[in-house]
Amino acid sequence: MKPRHIARSAVPHRSILAVVLWMSGALLSFSATAVAVRALSPTFSVFEILSVRNAAGVLILLTFAFIKPELRSGLKPRRFTLHLARNVLHFASTDAWAYSLTLLPLATVFALEFTTPAWVALLAIPLLHERMNRGRLVAVVLGFAGVLIILRPGVGTLQPASLLVLAVAFTFALVAIITKRLTRTESTFSIIFFMNLMQLPMNLAGVSGAFWLRIEPSHTLPLIGICAGGLLSHYCLTNAYRHGDASMVVPLDFLRIPLIALVGWQLYHEPLDPYVFAGSACIVAGLIYSLRREAKAG
Repeated sequence: MKPRHIARSAVPHRSILAVVLWMSGALLSFSATAVAVRALSPTFSVFEILSVRNAAGVLILLTFAFIKPELRSGLKPRRFTLHLARNVLHFASTDAWAYSLTLLPLATVFALEFTTPAWVALLAIPLLHERMNRGRLVAVVLGFAGVLIILRPGVGTLQPASLLVLAVAFTFALVAIITKRLTRTESTFSIIFFMNLMQLPMNLAGVSGAFWLRIEPSHTLPLIGICAGGLLSHYCLTNAYRHGDASMVVPLDFLRIPLIALVGWQLYHEPLDPYVFAGSACIVAGLIYSLRREAKAG
């Protein structure tokens, strides 16, 4: 009799395409969100920006629920404890990640944060009964190697504060695993709605004063970006988990590093270093190999 975790070995061709398309949407939305955060950060704190994103998410989703009655069942979670665990972990890890940026060089933080796919791949075996096949292992190893090539973390990686970032990466992996578990019984609408509803008071707790009075006409476009990008990124990411195994979905997130590098080059004239191209080639090679093996197996 085969072990239980081998039962989820192959992903159908149609699902592979869906995962790639949803993750493409997620990566573009995350990039738009990052640009919006950079534009708003001189005036607003992280808590204030995320409070706006959460409040807008709740209002937009409630509007959709009012227009489409079939969505209203998503306003009543069937797995409230799992929703709560996911959002507490997500909020705490995001806050700790922001704090780590004040302790370590950016390259060190990003390099350590991108151990998340490796943690997901390992945790998915006992917690989700997924199979770590050769293609997924190659995608994780080459993806992580590509990130190291791009970021080239130095001696700063050995600092004690790096343990905080490793804890953040592990927590993000747990969030990914819980998200995959939720997609088995909860709608994407419900997962995203309760993410915004639960994290709104958490972010408001870090706000002091009526920060919305500082909003000016020049903030309109970035605010639209943070609201739309924040909502769409998690909507796309959750749907990617719905169509594919977590150990297949998460390595695609490695592409966020070269994509952000291109955005910085185009919008902020940040120099593109040859290591970005070398690391990106490593990441893409691993993903192509993994997806081809998934297609053959499916």
